[in-house]
Amino acid sequence: MDDKEAAAAGVDPVDVSVHQQHDHLAKHGITLEPYEQLQRGLQSRHIQFMALGGAIGTGLFVGTGSILHSLGPAPLWLGYLTLMGIVWVVMNVLGEMATYLPMKGITIPYFVDRFFDPSMAFAAGWNYWYAYAILIAAETTAGAVLFEYWTTSVDTAVWITIILFVILALNIFAVEIFGEAEFWFASIKLITIVLLVVTSIVIILGGAPNHDRIGFQYWENPGAFKEVMVEGSAGRFLAYWAAVIHAGFAFITSPELIALAAGETLAPRRNIPKAARRFTWRLAIFYGVSSLLVGAIVSSDNPRLLSAQSNANASPWVIGIQESGIGVLNHIINAAILTSAWSAGNAFLYSGSRILYTMALNGQAPKLLAHTTRRGVPWAAVLATWLPACLAYLNVSNNGAVVFNWFANVTTISGFIAWLIVLGTYVRFRAALQHHGLLDTLPFRTPGQPYASYVALVFIGLLTITNGFQTFYPWDYQNFLASYITFPFVILLYLGHKLWYRTPFMRKIEDIDVITGKKEMDELCAMDHVEPEPANWVIKAWNWLA
Repeated sequence: MDDKEAAAAGVDPVDVSVHQQHDHLAKHGITLEPYEQLQRGLQSRHIQFMALGGAIGTGLFVGTGSILHSLGPAPLWLGYLTLMGIVWVVMNVLGEMATYLPMKGITIPYFVDRFFDPSMAFAAGWNYWYAYAILIAAETTAGAVLFEYWTTSVDTAVWITIILFVILALNIFAVEIFGEAEFWFASIKLITIVLLVVTSIVIILGGAPNHDRIGFQYWENPGAFKEVMVEGSAGRFLAYWAAVIHAGFAFITSPELIALAAGETLAPRRNIPKAARRFTWRLAIFYGVSSLLVGAIVSSDNPRLLSAQSNANASPWVIGIQESGIGVLNHIINAAILTSAWSAGNAFLYSGSRILYTMALNGQAPKLLAHTTRRGVPWAAVLATWLPACLAYLNVSNNGAVVFNWFANVTTISGFIAWLIVLGTYVRFRAALQHHGLLDTLPFRTPGQPYASYVALVFIGLLTITNGFQTFYPWDYQNFLASYITFPFVILLYLGHKLWYRTPFMRKIEDIDVITGKKEMDELCAMDHVEPEPANWVIKAWNWLA
């Protein structure tokens, strides 16, 4: 009913509009009921470590070996540094939108629908689900590779089965148990990284049992760069660009984890900005320092590094520690890295299932997937997201490195497309706030916007187009398909939805709703108690960490 019809019927148009807005929220599984909004089980430490758990996974611990082997230590380091700048922008824009409307049940596709375009939201939702499902398979494949470091006498399928069923079991429990499990998983990762950094410095300075002061000799011999496709400076630039693309696998979908958890977070307008800020600088420390050091303790021509030509079954960190003569530690580190695969897979199954559950609620996925347990766990969506991860069993009949790279290529392009949609959505959201005179009401504002988003859009667009440039020469049809198959998938979903529902190209700026839910969120966050001052330095240190 439009305004004229409402007036003719003797109904206040404002009341009609409010009812329509609330119906739209309900369609997405979002409620503004005060009681429902107060049922939040994730604390600050949960959401921060959940995001870190998704970001610090096998991309860092295992994937670095593949980049180091094919491109050299300098592109490895520079690639991670470059991508961290893009992640910073994506994290900021998601933090701004999620803090503005931290409603229970929000997802990234919901923001895309509300601020950008319904058809784009439909395509984005299925793209995210697809990416998360394949990421679980990638983490499982990496976990199986790590298990084989200890023994190759056990069939790979056994390790894959164990990993998959543990991930499934953890996601069937209530959100509090999931958050606690992810917190401890991620804690192991952080301790592992600190231990690896310290150990690497000791090895570089000659403090290992072999007393070999290696410094950065591997940057000299065999060299800092492995030229790609052509020789000279152009070949070195292409090596850097390839490293930036490959580094995307380590970061994709990780910033989204904080935004997805906003609706489950206690004191969201205090904890989401805190988590967003700490997430970025922690990544800078962990990835910046780690990617530099791993290229110093392992030679890029080491035959044990992960590659399609080898039967490698170890992380580059484990190789470096073992070759330095440090006993036992290599087994401890391998075990700790193995938990990272479980942790990342755990977080990805949580996120993918919540997106699928919401799509089922609003009619964009089969209604069967909206079924939940008595405790509210969307078991059908969890199971549907978990099943495609069984593609990890491809590892049984193929080289583990080859299968891992297939999954990495497929999910990287999905992640880049998702970031393009997120940034486009933010630009529209910010423009709508400015149009309605509400820009100053943003509770969390980040530097450089909206210009940082424009730069990131162009940069990620170039990464997306060139994602598979190495597959053209020499021609590699398998990796070409893995690098670009998501393109037609997303385009078909977008065009199919638009043709079927006849949606407009984009929501007009003046029609974008930046009002619904804001009053309720303002009232909810006004109830947030001021964080108490720490009683001593121990509590202060813990608050800084978590």
